[in-house]
Amino acid sequence: MSEQPARKVAVVAIGGNSLIKDARHQSVEDQYEAAKETTRHIAEMIEAGWEVAIGHGNGPQVGFILRRSEIAAKVEGMHEVPLDVCGADSQGAIGYALQQTLQNWLFQRGIHKNVATIVTQVLVDRDDPAFGCPSKPIGGFMDEEDAKRREATMGWSVVEDAGRGWRRVVASPMPKEVVELDTVTALIEAGVVVVSVGGGGIPVIDRGAGEYVGIAAVIDKDYASSLLAQSIKADLFLISTGVEKVAINFGKPDQQWLDRITVSEARRYLAEGTHFAKGSMAPKIEAILWYLEAGG
Repeated sequence: MSEQPARKVAVVAIGGNSLIKDARHQSVEDQYEAAKETTRHIAEMIEAGWEVAIGHGNGPQVGFILRRSEIAAKVEGMHEVPLDVCGADSQGAIGYALQQTLQNWLFQRGIHKNVATIVTQVLVDRDDPAFGCPSKPIGGFMDEEDAKRREATMGWSVVEDAGRGWRRVVASPMPKEVVELDTVTALIEAGVVVVSVGGGGIPVIDRGAGEYVGIAAVIDKDYASSLLAQSIKADLFLISTGVEKVAINFGKPDQQWLDRITVSEARRYLAEGTHFAKGSMAPKIEAILWYLEAGG
């Protein structure tokens, strides 16, 4: 009997911003069309023989959900939606767009594969140092009076944002464990394309004896996707971006695209502190290094 070729498994992380091309294309329909373009490339990977798990960002989308919640509370007195539930909402909505568009591309290619979205929790450490210095702005702007009231009555951390008003800030802890990992793994082994760890996953802490509870925090989607890639022993970890390649001296006259670099070179560029922006490219490089140094 001939041996079956080993399956190749890839984790593909796409950004929440990649679903919003510009300020004029932010509607649900616009995001669906952007998802359609992204999943066309993933369909090509699947056609080439890859098994794929998809991670995605959700920063803009959670911002929209929070803003709708804030407006509804002010205008109609409705309850506001907690941040962890906003994350779950966005996982479902973005997952729907990704799984439907990808399923359509696969059908057109005659590829009989199912696509499923898993509402995914990700465990974080309640003692993570990030909780001591929350820095991730979320939601809309407030005046100082409203901000201080929420700080006193709701336990929010708030900061003044460059003269534009006050905003809530939350922690961005490191992911420790994908709670639904067994389910994700079983689906991949069954040949299902899985959308998972959306927005970095819904942050949860363990109260003890495995009792999980959601917490107001934001997990970087690149770190969460890296953790997923490590956990399922993926052969490839790919982060799609809005630029052609990684570069040093980006946007400067001496800009240099990096087609291929070693781990040590990446560490050196990171240490220099001038090449990769903290809020954009640096987390991607760090997430990839984490994956590689864990055996990926």
